[in-house]
Amino acid sequence: MSPPPPRTLILLRHGKSAYPAGVPDHARPLADRGRRQAALAGEHIRTLLHRGEAAIDLVLCSTAERTRQTLAASGLDAGTTVEYRDEIYGAESDELLDLIATLPETAATVLVVGHFPGLPDLAEDLAGPDSDRPALAALARKFPTSAFAVLTVDGPWSGVPAGGRLIAVTIPRDHPAPQES
Repeated sequence: MSPPPPRTLILLRHGKSAYPAGVPDHARPLADRGRRQAALAGEHIRTLLHRGEAAIDLVLCSTAERTRQTLAASGLDAGTTVEYRDEIYGAESDELLDLIATLPETAATVLVVGHFPGLPDLAEDLAGPDSDRPALAALARKFPTSAFAVLTVDGPWSGVPAGGRLIAVTIPRDHPAPQES
């Protein structure tokens, strides 16, 4: 039996949120800027996936309002299985890793929409020695709202973090939307 092909893990931090008075953290919505950021992040991710001829097989999204709105504004939920998971809200890297280890092997490309510091910490923890140096440097600098990291993982999800490779970190508002080739 041959090993499974490399898997792709995309870690998307929610867009900039609003801070309405009296609204608990979990219920905070996106600010207008956050909706624009999320749409731009979706454009970047779609272009990246189109170049690799991949599609998102599964989305895991925090139940927080701002992550739900980020996913909707990104347009990355269309035609894709989406699971809203309470455990992503406030999760640390090791908790996210436990969740990823249970992913179905049929999902080759997975998007996780979540929060700081869990997502950038997970990207750092999974980034092996073959990771892209500029991506590592970008991750070390900052992982603000709407940023996303893309990793490839060799072998099954249950074997993560072995073979993780950080291939990109993008802050869409710092970069124009990529043009398709």
